[in-house]
Amino acid sequence: MFKVGVITASDKGSSGQREDKSGELIVGMVEAKGYKVERKIIVPDEEEIILQELISMADDLKVDLILTTGGTGFSLRDVMPEATAKVCHRMANGIAEAIRSNSLQITPRGMLSRGVAGIRNQTLIVNLPGSPKAVRESLDYILDSIHHGLEILKGETSECGS
Repeated sequence: MFKVGVITASDKGSSGQREDKSGELIVGMVEAKGYKVERKIIVPDEEEIILQELISMADDLKVDLILTTGGTGFSLRDVMPEATAKVCHRMANGIAEAIRSNSLQITPRGMLSRGVAGIRNQTLIVNLPGSPKAVRESLDYILDSIHHGLEILKGETSECGS
């Protein structure tokens, strides 16, 4: 069973002015697939706070997967991709490209997502969009492949299946 951390980046959500529907949706979707959510948190759109939480989940809690939602757009406060890139040792560009490619099949605005994905030690970090609809579409599209990637990252299977 893979351990998961969920981070929602939202100024309004972190101050209690908005319900975190996207973070709750992520929790429900990964738990339905048998993952164990170790920590779920809402943080303001502050790069230093996001950095600290990503590092804590990866290095202290040692979760296998961190899924983030929010903070991937064009707003000056949207800094999730920058924070994620700073903590990752290796990038996993194909995951973010797949999310955008899938989103573009639904809306041309999918091109406006700046989300990234990468690996810190043995933790995969994936930025998801902020809206519940886009979270569901993205996670539905990538979760099975992510599972296989985690098996490879953890040494539970090989890349070629042999």
